[in-house]
Amino acid sequence: MAFRMSLSGPARTFLTAFSAAVGRLDKSLSPFDTIARLRAHTFVPSDAIYVFHLLLAVFWLTIMQVPSFPSKLLIPILFGLALLIPFTSQFFFPAIPVFAWLLAFYTNRFIPADYRPSVHVFLLPTLETVLYGANISDILTRFTHPILDLLAWLPYGVIHYTFPIVLAIFMWLFRPPLALKTWAKTFGYMNLTGVCVQILIPCAAPWYELIYGLTPATYGIAGSPGGLVRIDALFSGDGYQRAFGSSPLVFGAFPSLHAAWATLGALFVSHFWKGAGRVVWAYVGVLYWSTMYLTHHYLIDVVGGACLATTFFYLFMPDELRGAEGRGSGEHAGAKSKYERYDLESRRPGGFMGLDDFASDTGESADLSDEVEEGSIVYRSPNPSTGGSVPHSSSKKPPMQNGTGNGRAHRHTASIASLIRADERSEGWSPIGNKGFSFPPVTR
Repeated sequence: MAFRMSLSGPARTFLTAFSAAVGRLDKSLSPFDTIARLRAHTFVPSDAIYVFHLLLAVFWLTIMQVPSFPSKLLIPILFGLALLIPFTSQFFFPAIPVFAWLLAFYTNRFIPADYRPSVHVFLLPTLETVLYGANISDILTRFTHPILDLLAWLPYGVIHYTFPIVLAIFMWLFRPPLALKTWAKTFGYMNLTGVCVQILIPCAAPWYELIYGLTPATYGIAGSPGGLVRIDALFSGDGYQRAFGSSPLVFGAFPSLHAAWATLGALFVSHFWKGAGRVVWAYVGVLYWSTMYLTHHYLIDVVGGACLATTFFYLFMPDELRGAEGRGSGEHAGAKSKYERYDLESRRPGGFMGLDDFASDTGESADLSDEVEEGSIVYRSPNPSTGGSVPHSSSKKPPMQNGTGNGRAHRHTASIASLIRADERSEGWSPIGNKGFSFPPVTR
């Protein structure tokens, strides 16, 4: 108890959110529960996508050589069991697009060279010169320095691989369940599409031009860490040389999935946590530069990856998460903040964005005391339907009085008068009507 009381601020916010998120999990281990839900499910045309995933998985498993038959049969068996058990299914089922991408990325190495298209060596540098007037990526690599190497390595070789996981954790803790499912689906299908493009249109990266010139490339050539070899030398290791030397997709320069990951993550962060936009886009800009500085991508690859991510973001974002820039949840998701919903004075600007800002549905600092806020907060209760939130009535804002503009004038008097002396007002809304009391009011 003493330990609980000693926690405050971000630590208490995080632990409270984690406890509530764990409480919302389905802890059933009975496959019969999943079978019952499957029987009760009403199939729609969009469910045909899972037939596509099944056929694609059969294709990749058929050509897979490592692990060999029959060991590789353990992959579909274990994955099927994970989907059948409710506790694991709630994680594995939304991540099916992600697993489909990982399977395609790993197994494409086993496609026979006779069935592969020729590797494009001239295409990317030519497009870059034609579109941008110069080989921008080549210009960025002419001057190197250990400090620049470290600055490029952190976003490209470290943050890049942890950013999607950290973002998924924050969505699980502080945003509606639909947000995490949308992130998994968008991230998975974007990467699957990118890998398919890289397989069908194989292109050599700048490091190939530096090592081999513009000579024709063959699939037997091993991958190269490019500028990351300087990081190996700096730390007296060979981790990146071994990792990129055994890459299953050597000629996957276009589109840049490094740029796509960063762009998609920044779009989601900016959408759900508006205050973090500047920080995350600064990271994206540095990563764009690092992909070219480390000779892994041309500028055209970066542009292609950014366009791919932007397309999938707007294509997969559901309407339920578009209101109020997707930052709210529950009955008031369509409003910008509780101050505008209830015609109150906005809080004073300023202050540093911390974990409390991530936890808040509408950007204001989360108060985890016994006081109940007006807006619904996702992690307040393991059961959102009984978590003490305001009963659902309408997400629309009440109409303003004529002449009030955006509703910022006379905030306190307007709010109080609307509740106490609504019968004396000739215009505006009243929460008390012939059909009883409702708050927020229902717009008629």
